[in-house]
Amino acid sequence: MRDILGKYISSIDTLKIEPRMLTTNTLILAEQGAGKTNLACKIRNFVIDNDVPTLYLDFSNSHEEEIELRYKDENFNYIRFEDNEEFQNAFDALIAEKKHIYMAVDPSHFGTKRDVRSNLTKTLQKQELIDGYYYFFHDIESLNGFYTKFEDFLLYMLNFLNIKKYGLTFLAQPHTIFESPQIKLLFTFLFLGKCTNFNYFNTADLKKMPKNRFFYQYRTDYHTLLFNDIKSKMVDVDEYVYQEQ
Repeated sequence: MRDILGKYISSIDTLKIEPRMLTTNTLILAEQGAGKTNLACKIRNFVIDNDVPTLYLDFSNSHEEEIELRYKDENFNYIRFEDNEEFQNAFDALIAEKKHIYMAVDPSHFGTKRDVRSNLTKTLQKQELIDGYYYFFHDIESLNGFYTKFEDFLLYMLNFLNIKKYGLTFLAQPHTIFESPQIKLLFTFLFLGKCTNFNYFNTADLKKMPKNRFFYQYRTDYHTLLFNDIKSKMVDVDEYVYQEQ
C-alpha cells in the first residue's frame, strides 16, 4: 500500500494517508513548482490502491505529450473533453469499465450563468461518477476567467458533494476565492509550498517553505457539537518518481 506521504518536521514520525482520505475533500494550494503535482500523485496512488477509480481533470487542457510521466502508469487513460456525442460515447465506455481517467478540459466549457448547467457540468455529475469515482480537479495554470466561472461551480458542489460517495482533491494556485467561507466548508485544508501573499493563509511562514514542504491542516474525525477541531503540522512530502516498465 502506497500510504506514506512524508515525514513530520517536528518528529521522526511519518505521515500516512488514512482510509478517511477516500471520503474527505482535500485542498492543495501552492504556486508553480512547489510540489502540488507530486502530492496529488501520491494521493492518487493511495486511492488506486484502494480499488477506487479516479477521474483526474486537467483544466489547463493539456495535450497528452505535455503530461508528466509520473501520471503515465498502467492506470493512465487520456481523453479530451469535447461537447459532442462522440466524446460522450468514449467517456461512457471508460466509466462502464471503471477505468482511471485523465481528462483534459478547457474551462470555457463551463456555463456563464449560475442557473444554467453546461454539458461539462452535467458530465461531471453523471450518476456513475457520483456513485463510484474519486475526483481530482487540477488548475495547473491560473487561466483567465477560470475562477469567475468556477466559483459558481464550487458553490453548486456544496449540494453535489452531499450525494457523492467519495471525496475530491482540488489543486490550485493561491487565489482570494479560497478565502470564501462557503468554499472553505468544501475542504479539509491541505496547504502545500510557497505563496506570494501570506494573507491567503493568514501566516507569513508559508512564504519561506522549500519545495515539497507543506502546512498540513486536517479536521479531526471525532464529532463535536460544532465543527470538528482543526489540527496543524508541517510535513516534508517524499518525491514520487514513476519508472516506466
